[in-house]
Amino acid sequence: MGENTGLEQDNKEIQEKREERRKRRKRSQAAAYLTLTCFVVLFAGLIVMTVTMIGKQVKEKDNASASLSDNIGNLMETEETLVKPEPSDMVLEQTPEEKLDAIINSAIEVMPIEDKVAGLFIVTPESITGVGTAVQAGDGTKEALNNWAVGGLIYFNKNITSEEQITEMISNTSLYSRYPLFIGVDEEGGKVSRVAEAGLGTNVGSAQTIGATADPTQAYAAGQTIGGYLSPLGFNLDFAPVADIHNTEESIIGDRAYGTDSTVVASMTASMVQGLQENGVSACLKHFPGIGSSTEDTHSGLAVTERTAEQFRAEEFTVFRAGIDAGADFVMVSHMAAPAFTGDNTPCTLSKAVVTDILREELGFNGVIITDAMNMGAITEYYEADDAAIQALKAGCDMILMPDDFEKAYNGVLEAVQNGVISEERINDSLRRIYRIKYADRLTD
Repeated sequence: MGENTGLEQDNKEIQEKREERRKRRKRSQAAAYLTLTCFVVLFAGLIVMTVTMIGKQVKEKDNASASLSDNIGNLMETEETLVKPEPSDMVLEQTPEEKLDAIINSAIEVMPIEDKVAGLFIVTPESITGVGTAVQAGDGTKEALNNWAVGGLIYFNKNITSEEQITEMISNTSLYSRYPLFIGVDEEGGKVSRVAEAGLGTNVGSAQTIGATADPTQAYAAGQTIGGYLSPLGFNLDFAPVADIHNTEESIIGDRAYGTDSTVVASMTASMVQGLQENGVSACLKHFPGIGSSTEDTHSGLAVTERTAEQFRAEEFTVFRAGIDAGADFVMVSHMAAPAFTGDNTPCTLSKAVVTDILREELGFNGVIITDAMNMGAITEYYEADDAAIQALKAGCDMILMPDDFEKAYNGVLEAVQNGVISEERINDSLRRIYRIKYADRLTD
């Protein structure tokens, strides 16, 4: 019994220990559950706080973006209102003249120097083809124009046999040229009327006869008539009108002048220019500074005038100004010597004082300045063809008419440009004036 009592006591202690362990486990579990629950709650709270904060930041950013967009939009609207130019102000339209200048400059830029130099010459068809009398334009003309891209050709009575012949000749010649050509003729009226003398136009009578009427409309009508029959044949340049004044009884100009009064001659000259050019034929005032006071013929040799600079400015320049103001495309300079301007017997054609200082600058002529025919005695008796051509260009002339020896003159000028005696830009200046006339119709295209 004592033994049993001891066992019972042991079992009771064991049970008590077990119960105590069970209670500790429950307390531990409860604490664990409580810790876990707190952690879960805390974690959930952190998640909620994070989501809330992110949402708030996104909303703030959205609001900021919207505000920025609104501000940018408002700023752009303000700028458009205040500084945005009208479409017409944004695109600067070129004037027709500016467009023409761009066309001309582009054309000149691609020209070889050989063609640039050749383009300064107006010659007879015989001088480049080598034939005795040219009355047709065939393979010889084609080859010649391929070798020398001259700026123009001048025709005389011998080149004209019929309307069909001269029209076809001019048409073929123009087709064979790589560049536009001046096709010129002396058609003043009276005794200097190459085309009318061939029966292909009406001779309007001499300038003297027209001038005697003192009616400028008569000169205008003469220009209209001459231009009216030259243009359909293919001519686009007339070496007329004569702007000289018959101011000495023995004047070499004779009845080719409109008269002795500078006011009458000026009005006649201007009207003739208008009549010609309204028909698409360029007029050429001649013979600057005026050879009416000379009794000697430059065709034969030296001709000198004793006229003073004051006399020229009071009378002859009045006429040339009128022709220039009327829009004459060309002015031809005489080979006559005018010591009042040059100080010596240098032909005016070769004088910078006459060509550039007076005609170009004082009278403000911006068209083409061309020499008188360089095969005349006033030049050939004193100068070689190449030297004369070079001096004329250095004086300020743009074109050389009918050199005594074209190949020599051409080669001389080409060499002068290549050696820097004449600058290429100087040649380009003349070509720009030449092509403003040749491309004038493009102003209306």
